[in-house]
Amino acid sequence: MNMHQLSRRTFLRGLGVTMALPWLESVNVWGDEPRGNEVASEAPVRLAVLFSGNGFHSKEWWAKGEGKNMELGKVLAPLTDFREKMLFIRGLYNEQALKGNIHSSQTGNLLSGAPLASGGEISSGTSIDQLLAQRYGNSTKVPSLVLGCEKSNPSVHKNYSMLYSSHISWSSPTTPTPLELYPALAFDRLFKDEVQRGDKSVLDAVLGDAQDLRRRISSSDQRKLDEYLDSVREVEQRIENAGKKGELQGWRPTLDKPNIPRPADGIPQDIGEHMRLMADILVLGFQTDATRITTLKLNNDHSSLRFPNLGVDYMIHHLLSHSDSTDWLKVNQFFLEQTAYIARKMEAIQEGPRTLLDNSMLLYCSSMMSGNHNADQLPVVVLGGGGGRIKGGRVLDYTGKPERQMCRLYLSMMDKMNVRLPKFGDATTALEEV
Repeated sequence: MNMHQLSRRTFLRGLGVTMALPWLESVNVWGDEPRGNEVASEAPVRLAVLFSGNGFHSKEWWAKGEGKNMELGKVLAPLTDFREKMLFIRGLYNEQALKGNIHSSQTGNLLSGAPLASGGEISSGTSIDQLLAQRYGNSTKVPSLVLGCEKSNPSVHKNYSMLYSSHISWSSPTTPTPLELYPALAFDRLFKDEVQRGDKSVLDAVLGDAQDLRRRISSSDQRKLDEYLDSVREVEQRIENAGKKGELQGWRPTLDKPNIPRPADGIPQDIGEHMRLMADILVLGFQTDATRITTLKLNNDHSSLRFPNLGVDYMIHHLLSHSDSTDWLKVNQFFLEQTAYIARKMEAIQEGPRTLLDNSMLLYCSSMMSGNHNADQLPVVVLGGGGGRIKGGRVLDYTGKPERQMCRLYLSMMDKMNVRLPKFGDATTALEEV
């Protein structure tokens, strides 16, 4: 990490804790050189990728129209409030994912478009999130945050490693980026110098520094700082409470021994709370500029998750995906509700003339259209304004067009973050409409 760049950032500091600040009008928190009385520069563009496996209800993933008059299928209904900041993209695909026609062969290259090795070998391609992390990682405390809500599966299925089904983020063609499954450790990565449990909260450690800063900033920035500190405290308390209830999400592996019995294999104790905590941490990471790149894998492709919180506990996600039942639709909407939850929190955070959602790109996708393994076109939604560079409220349809590589979208998204490549995966030109 280039410490010179970080040294130009504004942080709150305390014993064992370094905590980045959100956008403030009074302080150049993004690492700008001093410019006299000028206000701070614009907030950076962030990228978040949300993934859920096994596709969606085949008849209810659709959108038509534009702007506030856009009509959405039932799967997308939770995103109704964000239609004017949404791109619904139809027809994109990864040609390499059509080989093998199984979950692993369709997921391991979702964010790279690269060919996958089979026969027990592991080879994919560096994913878009990690390529951007390599470019921007020296500007933030955490180069990228890679979160998951279902553990990896190391087995082999029909000659392809199930690690492909378990990871969408790849640091190199042979290295899936390690997933952080525990909210407490993900939280610690953002705010603590060492990822281990301390004797006092993050906020207690930096309180003196925060009080000094408060005296030097405008009244509106004081309110923003208070809101930010309150949001950090809220997440801290929720993680602590989850631990007191004996749930998986509260377990911290730095203890001498687990403080709860070993959970049953493959079934998180409270998947709803687990996902919400990860969603909150994703937003905090962006809000503080601790990271600009996050992936959140809500479940694996070929997933074994069950959803007792929805009354759908009789069948694992993978088997449920082979139907178009009411329960399958209910699970689909549950995933989209997590996306809407993140978008709503980001929209409520003001960063100068725009919101955090306006300054971000939130990509939601799966590796197949439905549970029948049809990857000839992928389900894709983009929320957010990309720093004012993306016009939402539109449906883009590339069905039947010759140049419909998913990687063309990635070239467009990288362009919004000022990373311009002549080629990525199997694409050489960006999607001009994006």
